[in-house]
Amino acid sequence: MTVSLTTLANGLRVVSHKMPELKTLSVGVWVDAGSRYESPAENGISHMLEHMAFKGTEKRNARAIAQEIEQVGGYLNAYTSREQTAYYARVLEEDLPLAVNLLSDILQHSTFEPAELERERSVIVQEIGQALDAPEDLVFDFLQERAFPDQALGRTILGTADIVRGIGRDALKGYMASHYHAPTMIVSAAGAVDHDRLVDLVEKSFRALPPSQPRALPPARYAGGDLRVEKELEQVHLTLGLEGVTYDDPDYFTAQIFVGALGGGMSSRLFQEVREVRGLCYSIYAFSNSYSDTGLIGLYAGTGEDDLRELVPVMIGETRALSEDCTEEEVARAKAQLKAGLLMGLESCSGRAEQLARHLLVYGRIIPVDEFVERIEAVDAGAVRRFGQAVLVRGRPTLAAIGPVKTLEAAEAIAARLS
Repeated sequence: MTVSLTTLANGLRVVSHKMPELKTLSVGVWVDAGSRYESPAENGISHMLEHMAFKGTEKRNARAIAQEIEQVGGYLNAYTSREQTAYYARVLEEDLPLAVNLLSDILQHSTFEPAELERERSVIVQEIGQALDAPEDLVFDFLQERAFPDQALGRTILGTADIVRGIGRDALKGYMASHYHAPTMIVSAAGAVDHDRLVDLVEKSFRALPPSQPRALPPARYAGGDLRVEKELEQVHLTLGLEGVTYDDPDYFTAQIFVGALGGGMSSRLFQEVREVRGLCYSIYAFSNSYSDTGLIGLYAGTGEDDLRELVPVMIGETRALSEDCTEEEVARAKAQLKAGLLMGLESCSGRAEQLARHLLVYGRIIPVDEFVERIEAVDAGAVRRFGQAVLVRGRPTLAAIGPVKTLEAAEAIAARLS
């Protein structure tokens, strides 16, 4: 594995993984700033900035940006998460200079023209409306809101339509100036890429990035709570969460294996007992979301109103049972799934570029794959049982549900089942 890392004079880090068998590459810029960095009045601005970066610069209009990347068969894309924003391109080997030039242009010279801003504002409001019409997604925003109330980590990434309608050019420029700094940005590439060539291109294109650090994040405060939205739907979409672990917690992989054994596939306890044995739902799974200073362990299920009363006790019962009698066989299956997902991701240049960037942003170093595998292998059934028991007593649960929720038992009863 040929991974190279260079830090430029302004603090910008450039990392690459040469994959000799490929003729294409993925290159992108990962920014250590997402919706968690927003004030209440600017909720949604990170995502809006991601959209507007492609809508014109001092040298290119939106059409030219699209045409230049597509005329070489490549593509540009981006995403916003709660802690990071990413902009990336996939191109042929010989088109690396164009990709770097386009990325540097949209991240340093976007003009946020009023006409483009108004058009894209309408697009984002439509996107928000689409999200509100998807209860299986919306319930996770409600879960986040109740788990981390009155703080940026609990607010939606998209923002609200009212706030988005009020965000102007000056706000976008100010947010970019405050958060898009060299020390908190990573240029990452993987595939048919020469590191020295990449560094030379990046140094010439990004040298004007400010070397200063943005403001620090306030610490997260997990609180828990209960949010039920009665709505005329065919199903109840239900999420149940507990405080989880950070990225760098020693139990990070234990958490991943716990949720894998609990609800990570067709052989998991939840799938077998809830769907296969009892037929209470079509979709059910467990998840573990980690952040820089907190996390969320949770369950999701979509079920009919008539099955809701039986479903919740079974979900909680299986969670408690795994914490008491998890077997080595279950752990072995969950570990195999986790390792396979990790190693399969390395076969994609896009996945590898993202992994390298996230390692640097989250851990401050590139973690060798063998080290991850060793940490996964070190988890046994005893560790999973210990982790499950610790999570169950860690604090107040968070519940969010949308649909015909009248038969859902009281929050106090659910909390008592977990305690």
